[in-house]
Amino acid sequence: MLLKSADRKDEQIAELERLASIAPADRRAKIEQALRAVRAGLKAEQEAAYFIDFHLKDSKNTLVIHDLRLDVGGRVAQIDHLLLHRSLTAFVLETKSFHAGVKITDDGEFLRWNDYKKTYEGMASPVAQNERHVVVLKDAFKQLDMPTRLGMRLSPTFEPYVLVSPNSRVDRPKKHETSRVLKADMLIDAIGKRFEKEGVLETVAAMAKFVSTDTLLDIGRQLVRRHQPIKFDYAAKFGLSGMAATTSVVEEPAPAAYVADREQTTEKPRCRNCSSEKLSIQYGKYGYYFKCADCDGNTPIKIGCGKEGHKERIRKEGLKFFRECEQCNSSVLYFVNSN
Repeated sequence: MLLKSADRKDEQIAELERLASIAPADRRAKIEQALRAVRAGLKAEQEAAYFIDFHLKDSKNTLVIHDLRLDVGGRVAQIDHLLLHRSLTAFVLETKSFHAGVKITDDGEFLRWNDYKKTYEGMASPVAQNERHVVVLKDAFKQLDMPTRLGMRLSPTFEPYVLVSPNSRVDRPKKHETSRVLKADMLIDAIGKRFEKEGVLETVAAMAKFVSTDTLLDIGRQLVRRHQPIKFDYAAKFGLSGMAATTSVVEEPAPAAYVADREQTTEKPRCRNCSSEKLSIQYGKYGYYFKCADCDGNTPIKIGCGKEGHKERIRKEGLKFFRECEQCNSSVLYFVNSN
């Protein structure tokens, strides 16, 4: 049963995009980094939610809650997905985005691959993070009106897992247990195996804790009522409070994909292979480039403000692409993808 979907991130993303369009060059990079992180996290959560909802949204035995944020006694848990089974087994799921893969050492340390630097970098353990979420969730359950058996208050059993994209590469160690780190499309199988591995005594004990669907819904609704959506003040975080949108940004670009270069020439960029004008800007291993719709060829983007020692860059904002020079403190709309 799907009780709660994830909170929308549209306003959060729109605010970061707005700030990126007006921020000075020295702060824009950090804003764009935050924007990429939000988008990557959202993609990972949506991907996991798809597999969860596909199997469980109509289930009568498992309650599904996406994006649950709890604040209990000043300690906060941002739980990406919570599955609550009628046996009062709570599967606490943390999703992580690893664009180029992750490595887990024999000591349980997580290392993220940096494709730009061509090396692994340390990162906070998502397993430890999720265990902290479980601690807060346990405290939250203590505040709920829970069912009783023979005068004893029932409490859930907690099963934490970290979910990664099915396309992510996970290098696992030989000496450290990593079964709690799963690819999102394997979660349902893992849950099934979790119940299958229970012995007779454990199964009997679990049956004693079974609750009705109505009771399960009541517990879930009590949790959802305690959900406290996070509020971001990105303008204050990046020192941009009170700044209005810049008037130099073109709000309504011309229908044609090509706008103009810095010198205001009218010649459109063409594919270097077939001379087609049907191009779109894409991002690859070496940065932004033109992709041809006719021959599928690639064409490098060559830009420059014309001043010695200055180096322009491309900045993306939705379908718009801007040429920017940090030394000149300038931003000019350069190209607009058609879709």
